[in-house]
Amino acid sequence: MARGKAATFELQRGAIQEAAADLIAAKGFHNTSMAEIARTCGVSKPLLYHYYRDKEHILFDIADFHVDRLLKLVEDVLAETDVPRLRLERMICRFLDVYVSGRSFHVVLVQDVKFLHAVQREQIFNKERLIVDAFADTIEGIEPGLRGRRLDKAVTMVLFGMINWTFSWLRAEGELSSVEIGPLVTRIFLHGVTGLAQEAPGTVHSSPAAVV
Repeated sequence: MARGKAATFELQRGAIQEAAADLIAAKGFHNTSMAEIARTCGVSKPLLYHYYRDKEHILFDIADFHVDRLLKLVEDVLAETDVPRLRLERMICRFLDVYVSGRSFHVVLVQDVKFLHAVQREQIFNKERLIVDAFADTIEGIEPGLRGRRLDKAVTMVLFGMINWTFSWLRAEGELSSVEIGPLVTRIFLHGVTGLAQEAPGTVHSSPAAVV
């Protein structure tokens, strides 16, 4: 009878993903070696191959883990409320929070997925399409008729253009948190910046119940 995996197997794989994500985000996929990942994890190179067959296998797991986490956030928000405006704000806030707290994973997703083989890359893209569809449906609920004009996906991608690179400048210790930036992004996305400077302090930001 084949011996099952140790109880710590998935924990060790998770630790490898964390270390590899940090290295790949900082140096790029092709400039990060299996030997370097093993050294950073404090394991031998042969032991690293016990958990991952090659570097691309690690890359796929990093991207897949991150996109699964984002998809779960979407599913949670959709289950919480059917109010489109509130759904959009909650999704934006939670995505921004993950972009900051999981910065290395997000960098790998946006920069290095292109190095996966086509089948693996398509698996990631299929999950990303589900996320885009959920945002597009929510935006269509706020502004009915976009889909009829075939603008829903384009408008959705404009939104992702606003938020996908916030990890490069938004810091947990900065003046504004992701919870505060989220409502601001939502407001600008839906209504632009006109009049924003004249709004009373705090009016842009939703109550904690709206974003938790």
